[in-house]
Amino acid sequence: ELRKDYAQIRGVYAAAIQEIDARLKTLNSEFSFRHRHNPIHHIESRVKTLPSIIKKLHSLDIPVSIINAKKNLHDIAGVRVVCRYVDDIYRIANLLLSQDDIVLILEKDYIKKPKDNGYRSLHLVVRVPVFLSSHMELVPVEVQIRTIAMDFWASLEHQLRYKETAHVPEELNRQLLDAANRIAALDGDMQHIHDQMAALANRICDLK
Repeated sequence: ELRKDYAQIRGVYAAAIQEIDARLKTLNSEFSFRHRHNPIHHIESRVKTLPSIIKKLHSLDIPVSIINAKKNLHDIAGVRVVCRYVDDIYRIANLLLSQDDIVLILEKDYIKKPKDNGYRSLHLVVRVPVFLSSHMELVPVEVQIRTIAMDFWASLEHQLRYKETAHVPEELNRQLLDAANRIAALDGDMQHIHDQMAALANRICDLK
């Protein structure tokens, strides 16, 4: 019964992901046309699997059911947006949230206030309309927006922490945090270089 209920909702969450994906690609294309710059490097997405939903409900001490999953979990549909520069993160977030039918439910800025382990990313939970044959649903989607460098660190940190060993010694935690801080500094350097290059290009265009 649980698998049957999950199969029914999975398509709705997949449709919500497709909606967000299409809007992000449109914004990226338009921005590229207007400003000669693609803020988005690539987009990844997934619908949470049934075992992952069950595990998350157990961790929250919530009875397992699809109704409870829909009511309590905002990350069943997830989209990860990987941007080139830090400024692009907030640019894309603002453009997406400025759309009239996108409703912001929750925002967590782990860039301005990183997690203790050094993790950085901007997390948004938004509701997006999905038009079905009989009705419209507002479906929550978690959108994570980060730079290429942040994504590189997060992907490897996840593998090291959860795939290699269940326990990470404190010294290795410190090294992971140091690496995150160096990557953040690199992001800052690349943003500065990009801004200088853009200003130079604008001056050259003005002289033509």
